[in-house]
Amino acid sequence: MTASVPQTSATSPKILDVGCGQNKYPGAIGIDSNPRANADVIHDLGVLPYPFADNEFDEIICRHVIEHVPDVMSFVSELHRITKPGGRIKLVTPHCTNPDWATDPTHRNHFNSYSFTCFMPDRTPFPFYTTVELRPISTYVSLANLWRAVGLEWVTNLDQHAAPFRFTRKFWEFYLSAICRGKELRFEFEVVKPAE
Repeated sequence: MTASVPQTSATSPKILDVGCGQNKYPGAIGIDSNPRANADVIHDLGVLPYPFADNEFDEIICRHVIEHVPDVMSFVSELHRITKPGGRIKLVTPHCTNPDWATDPTHRNHFNSYSFTCFMPDRTPFPFYTTVELRPISTYVSLANLWRAVGLEWVTNLDQHAAPFRFTRKFWEFYLSAICRGKELRFEFEVVKPAE
């Protein structure tokens, strides 16, 4: 059960909004499992492969979906498959300490700032999990309003401005996040594929 897929011009990037719901990204093709969504393609996001060719998209947007999928490793691998080499994957998901995480009974997966390092060969503690490779472009965590107001969100994300400040994120994740809770994580990755 699919709707017609909008055509993109040769000059505009081809964007896929995965789990688009009612708020599909402007100009994107939307895929969702819910027939009441504003999706162009209705497909169960837990069933792979998706009905797209290898290397089809320049950019994939996935907002508040990955916490619901049955298999995170397979899901990310599938997004990688359908994204062009050098394309971008943008993920938004609740931080594992978000107090609202438990209010949605369909949530399955918890994430922190380091949840996707298994896709980064130079950083992974688990090199045997996958051969799929992502290059991190940015990782941003928003904090609860009180901690944002006192500047802790800015300090936690200092590594986005200068790599030597990576310790501030690690310090927050390891020692402060249980008290100074996170709200939302925003990741952007570049897709790396072997030369053909």
